[in-house]
Amino acid sequence: RSSDLTLSTMASLLRLSCSRGVKALLLNKTSLLRPLIAPTTRQDHPVQKVSQFHVSSRHQSGSKSASLHWTSERAVSVLLLGLLPAAYLYPGAAVDYSLAAVLTLHGHWGLGQVLTDYVHGDTKIKLANTSLFALSALTFAGLCYFNYHDVGITKAVALLWSL
Repeated sequence: RSSDLTLSTMASLLRLSCSRGVKALLLNKTSLLRPLIAPTTRQDHPVQKVSQFHVSSRHQSGSKSASLHWTSERAVSVLLLGLLPAAYLYPGAAVDYSLAAVLTLHGHWGLGQVLTDYVHGDTKIKLANTSLFALSALTFAGLCYFNYHDVGITKAVALLWSL
């Protein structure tokens, strides 16, 4: 009976931790209380216990801005999927600058999620986010410089493919 309870508890933790990681789930300050029905050694009376799971306070469900951000991420991904064939079929400055903007934004949001999952502590988070903004700005500036002063992203990829 205790092994069934242990397996059930482990399965619940695994299911809850898949999106954010066990460490982020268990070590944050905000907590989510959920009742857990656990059988006792006697089969006639289940005992209700309260288990405490911690979730990130930065990502509260029901937030309008989180929903808008999620929708924006999906829109940028779809736009990127459309820009790749456009870059092949219609190479030019407009596509190059669009790729520079969309690739930078896509990378910025992706790395931001990695930082959210793996960087903990207020000072470390601020430093990591500042570094991410600097890296994204430098990336966008570098791609724009490359587009303006060199052959551009689409032509450079075409040259690489021709090797």
